[in-house]
Amino acid sequence: MKCRSSPTVAASRAWLAAGLVLLTVVGGLAPASARAQTLAEFLPVLAGGSYSEKAEAIAVLGGSSDSRSAAVLQALLDGNLYTRKDDGEVVVGEPLGEVLMLRNPLTLAEIGTAVKKDLNRARVNNRVRGVIRTALGTLQLFNEDAAVRRQSANALFRSRSADLMPVLELALAQEEDKRVRRAITRTLAASRLEFSGDPDVRIAAVHDLETMVSRDVRALLAGLVATIDIEEAPAPETLALRAAAAAAIVEIEQRLTAWAALGSVLQGLSLGSVLLLAAIGLAITFGVMGVINLAHGEMVMLGAYATFMVQELFRTFAPGWFDWSVLVAIPAAFLLAGAVGVAIERGIIRFLYGRPLETLLATWGISLVLRQAVRTIFGPTNREVGNPSWMSGAMDIGGDVVLTYNRIWIIVFSLMVFALLIFIQRRTRFGLQMRAVTQNRAMARSMGIRSARVDALTFGLGSGIAGMAGVALSQIDNVSPNLGQGYIVDSFMVVVFGGVGNLWGTLVGGFTLGILNKFLEPYAGAVLGKIFVLIGIILFIQWRPRGLFALRGRAVES
Repeated sequence: MKCRSSPTVAASRAWLAAGLVLLTVVGGLAPASARAQTLAEFLPVLAGGSYSEKAEAIAVLGGSSDSRSAAVLQALLDGNLYTRKDDGEVVVGEPLGEVLMLRNPLTLAEIGTAVKKDLNRARVNNRVRGVIRTALGTLQLFNEDAAVRRQSANALFRSRSADLMPVLELALAQEEDKRVRRAITRTLAASRLEFSGDPDVRIAAVHDLETMVSRDVRALLAGLVATIDIEEAPAPETLALRAAAAAAIVEIEQRLTAWAALGSVLQGLSLGSVLLLAAIGLAITFGVMGVINLAHGEMVMLGAYATFMVQELFRTFAPGWFDWSVLVAIPAAFLLAGAVGVAIERGIIRFLYGRPLETLLATWGISLVLRQAVRTIFGPTNREVGNPSWMSGAMDIGGDVVLTYNRIWIIVFSLMVFALLIFIQRRTRFGLQMRAVTQNRAMARSMGIRSARVDALTFGLGSGIAGMAGVALSQIDNVSPNLGQGYIVDSFMVVVFGGVGNLWGTLVGGFTLGILNKFLEPYAGAVLGKIFVLIGIILFIQWRPRGLFALRGRAVES
């Protein structure tokens, strides 16, 4: 819910903020140049005044209710505020090739172009930059957008000021959004802890911060405890403050540990979804035909490059529809990788059934050919694949645990692909034939099933799924000729651990190995963690050679 206030409250809030920020900067009365009432009157000061006059004017604008002030102050901070030499007009200049696109600072309407030599840039120093950032934070603290208000409160936590505490108190009193209130409360409590002279207020601030599960808060309290520890003879109220802070640190650390465990699970599910997408096609081909396909990673790579090509077409011919490019790339990658898979099976692998060593060597050679072909066509360097707007950004779920939207969508996408494959396997004629060939190839042939056709379509299906995995991986990894090589070993581990040819085993195996990796990484590192997982799988296979979920059937058990 957005924070809405009456005109009277808004006006009092604006003038209170203005006075407080002004006192922060100048510590007293401002000259006439800083007592202007409108943004238009401040523009000459911002563009050509002294650094002190600019700081005073910025302070007043920081507490104004004029929504245009934020854009002007941001332009000044970015070095985009200019004065035209010929008429002295203040303008905002945006780089446009070799010239600047000029805008009216009050309306942001385009008013022409100019070269830099015809303009004088408004200059700022480090002190003025700090005042600008504080003013922007104050302005955004009363923005209508809750996300902007929360971001502003978090920014003010890092640049705390004693004189901004009344502004924070006013913002907190009017705020209705729970997440924004929590952010403002954290900043206000940290400010009181640092700047208040009342021991009771500081202890109350510690209790408020105790409920904030954050490493920043823990660091703040730890710094307070360390400062008190070096004092020679702390007062009784100081010792009480230290005891409260130490207890709060213990409480925060316990909650951070719990949140870290949850974060590891979520990151493990994210990694597991990637492993599932990369391994599920391999589970199909390996389970039905018993082919160790070392070119499976290159099918993933082809899917990623199909995404790149589709996005290039959208950028060239339909840039306004770019957000749909990933959805178009999914069937394109499936068809491309699936067609290549069918061609490989019909052209090479069908002559090598029953000869696993020759099949392994042949698919390894195919992988080298495909990688070199991609290098020849696209070059050896990484290719840019963009995220659509609905996959950009991240979700802060608490306790400093952040999960990006692209990872969330990949988890959803992997489960959708899994459900689709289960439907194909259980509810379609092709799925029935595929299961029959898997369980007993000779009996399936005697019942009239064309096992060669099933083999080709199954290999194409597995390769197509790998291509779809490439679409997902292109959103989180570099698109290069070696993309698939980073996942082929993990894919085989998932398939063997879960049970060769069993989709449910692949699902459980992918998520289990992903979670195990993420729990081991903080203690053993990424590389050593993978080694431990591999050792664990080797020991597990000694106990259950067919994996978690072994297939049933005469051919499988023979």
